[in-house]
Amino acid sequence: MREVDEAVRQDQVAEFGRRYGKPLIAVVALGILAFGGYLFWDHRQEAAMEAESETLVGALDQLQAGNLGSATERLDPLLAEEGGAATQAALLKAGIAMEQGRNEDAAKIYAEVAADDDVPQLLRDLATIREIAATFDDREPDDVVARLKPMAVPGNPYFGSAGELVAMAYLDQGNNEEAGTLLAAIAKDETQPESLRSRARQMAGVLGVDAIEDVDAVLEGIQEPAAAAQAQQ
Repeated sequence: MREVDEAVRQDQVAEFGRRYGKPLIAVVALGILAFGGYLFWDHRQEAAMEAESETLVGALDQLQAGNLGSATERLDPLLAEEGGAATQAALLKAGIAMEQGRNEDAAKIYAEVAADDDVPQLLRDLATIREIAATFDDREPDDVVARLKPMAVPGNPYFGSAGELVAMAYLDQGNNEEAGTLLAAIAKDETQPESLRSRARQMAGVLGVDAIEDVDAVLEGIQEPAAAAQAQQ
């Protein structure tokens, strides 16, 4: 019976990977692109009178309007500059490349940012995660784990994003126990977005790991959005 249960669980894991593997990578990518938007907003607050800031804001406006080509053109002059504006322009340009399906181009830009010792470590880590996300399907699982595991720990600013990618790499290695443990930790981390916690909780459950600490709280979190949606109908 134990062998049958394990076989069923393996089938569930494989099916989850087929259905949700690439969407999970896309969610990570989109979530960090949104963080890139915050960087631009923050830069605008810090240097509202600088020409670089105006260029960045103009590019962000074009991005929000869906004009990816125009946004890229506005960013190009900043890439030759030095300092924070150039770094943020590079990150956003790479994010645009991913949106356009040019993952190799995006990964190259992210790798350059990650390798730049003059860039703050927080942004270098961000670039590393984005580089891995852009090329996840072409990487060996061992490489993903080696690059991202240092960030896939509670308390790290990128615990959720890095941890989710590391968990997917563990699954590719056949290391379901490590994947389940990591996903459960993400699911229990109240500082993570609820959408990420929900995905992690679901996958941990498929792997046979209990990721629910407070059943009532989880049910309440599920029922409230459903009730709100019903009230709007």
